[in-house]
Amino acid sequence: MSNASAGSLSAIRIGVDLGGSKIEAIALNRDGEALDRRRIATPRDNYRATVSAVAGLVAAVEDGLRQRGTIGVGIPGTLSRATGLVKNANSTWLNGKPLDRDLAEALGRPIRLQNDANCFAVSEASDGSAAGARVVFGVILGTGVGAGIVIDGRPVDGPNGITGEWGHNPLPWPTDDERPGPACYCGLNGCIETFLSGPGLADGFRLATGRSLSTGAIVDAAEAGDTVAASHIERYIDRLSRGLGHVVNILDPDVIVLGGGLSNLPMLYERVPQRWGRYVFSDRVDTRLLPPRHGDSSGVRGAAWLWRPDEPSPP
Repeated sequence: MSNASAGSLSAIRIGVDLGGSKIEAIALNRDGEALDRRRIATPRDNYRATVSAVAGLVAAVEDGLRQRGTIGVGIPGTLSRATGLVKNANSTWLNGKPLDRDLAEALGRPIRLQNDANCFAVSEASDGSAAGARVVFGVILGTGVGAGIVIDGRPVDGPNGITGEWGHNPLPWPTDDERPGPACYCGLNGCIETFLSGPGLADGFRLATGRSLSTGAIVDAAEAGDTVAASHIERYIDRLSRGLGHVVNILDPDVIVLGGGLSNLPMLYERVPQRWGRYVFSDRVDTRLLPPRHGDSSGVRGAAWLWRPDEPSPP
């Protein structure tokens, strides 16, 4: 394999999405074209095997392309500023581990590690639906609810390592029947995640109706004329409008991009902007609400873009 010399511009950017069930790697050229893409199963509950699996996957990509690249890694957690160890990861075997240092040692070069929601936001801000926007808020509406903030193409990473933890704030402007709200695994009640995640939507419908339906089935029922399901979807839209209106009041982003399974609902992009003006402290709202360009690929692509094309390759 030919190694790039220290200080030169790397021809490829390698991104790794380290998930609970799979590890995916992608290699992008400087124009964002995917040159190689591979995935393997995650060695669950085995930290050392997970580090080795990432290193092996990167080696396979580089050997196949006969090029050495920069490496960014997205994880479902973050690094503690107090300890330098992983915290808040739902892949619990990563918690309490110096993952960035161990991966750098295994790969023989510096790496950049970020929360997977930050990687999603970086991807969409780099060459996705928010390309060219200065301030981007990237939202994940899936099994959980998270977000990342990108300004001028770079993720914002605050002193506590929790920038964008939108899902663990209370639902804004709650109605009487929304207080104190469902219990959240974080130990509090009424977090945005308990209302706006996929399971939160399904749980709320079940508690209100006694019917256990998946998120997709609730949407289908609403579109088929089920008035109860339709009212539940309408309430979800109002809650999302409140949650995002609160974000606009604080951050005033140019673009908000939705990701995760619920981002596939076309109605959100029309109806949420119709409603959120009620909650935004402005005479009009110019923030755009957009679907992702890269969909499920945004996380791994964003990890690759943690190293920008104009940056020198690490030694």
